[in-house]
Amino acid sequence: MSDTILILGACGQIGTELTQKLRSIYGKENVIASDIREGNAEMMSSGPFEIIDATNQEQILGVIQKYKVTQVYLMAAMLSATAEKYPLKGWDLNMTSLLAVLELAKEKHIQKVYWPSSMAAFGPTSPKMNTPQQTIMEPSTVYGISKVAGEHWCNYYHEKYGVDVRSIRYPGIISWKTLPGGGTTDYAVDIYFEAIEKGTFECFLSENTRLPMMYMDDAINATIQLMQADAENIKTRTSYNLAAISFTPKEIAEEIRKYIPEFTITYNPDFRQAIADSWPQVIDDSVARKDWGWRHQFDLASMTKDIITNLQAKAEESAEV
Repeated sequence: MSDTILILGACGQIGTELTQKLRSIYGKENVIASDIREGNAEMMSSGPFEIIDATNQEQILGVIQKYKVTQVYLMAAMLSATAEKYPLKGWDLNMTSLLAVLELAKEKHIQKVYWPSSMAAFGPTSPKMNTPQQTIMEPSTVYGISKVAGEHWCNYYHEKYGVDVRSIRYPGIISWKTLPGGGTTDYAVDIYFEAIEKGTFECFLSENTRLPMMYMDDAINATIQLMQADAENIKTRTSYNLAAISFTPKEIAEEIRKYIPEFTITYNPDFRQAIADSWPQVIDDSVARKDWGWRHQFDLASMTKDIITNLQAKAEESAEV
């Protein structure tokens, strides 16, 4: 039987691009996008779309039954910076949605679940350099707390009920196609847009704040590769460390100047600095590489070249219109 996929939170930063990639692989009619509100024109025109509150299990089940869904990608979440402003709302969205989907998988309504964790699951007491797969995890943010709890719920449902749930601890995700959604690593997306549009950028982190990052193309490929891997190769059912590149705001600015020499950056750290300081600087993802063959393709130089090229082409198209 061919797979039919439901994406909850399809209009978010990752969900938007993940939806299009999955539709290209599985067929447009076999990937149902959903969110609490409608998405962009491409999202709405390229395949089925349903309005779903990801915390409403009955709504989710109704769509699963309507389309005979076999897999759910649960991408709905309140991210780190936003969740610090609305702690209880963040906890409710992140945990209620996960438990709703895990229960549906337990009851055999679906065969496979994807749920993203994050490097925010680590905390101030975790090793900062080469943070290992298994280590101290004492997060200091609502988002991080929800991710650690979620990882253990995933493992529990797998061990107790045989639920095939898979997860990745994403680093900061960078894309030129979709605006960020309230995360602490958002500066690394905004900086490219501001460089093209204004030639200057004020960063909310200090210049030497090193964080693990990843180009969206790599993140999407890793997600699908994990979900397509044979179950016997998925030995970690909490969440896999995932890594590609680590850099500072100063380093990304220097890379941008290779294409926009006049680009300037200033630094004005805010509450997100404390969040960033609690996270790893470099992550060890050797377990993912060993278990299911994960390999990243983009480094800082190739990512910057790709983003600048695409954003400049987009700006030229807009100018012509």
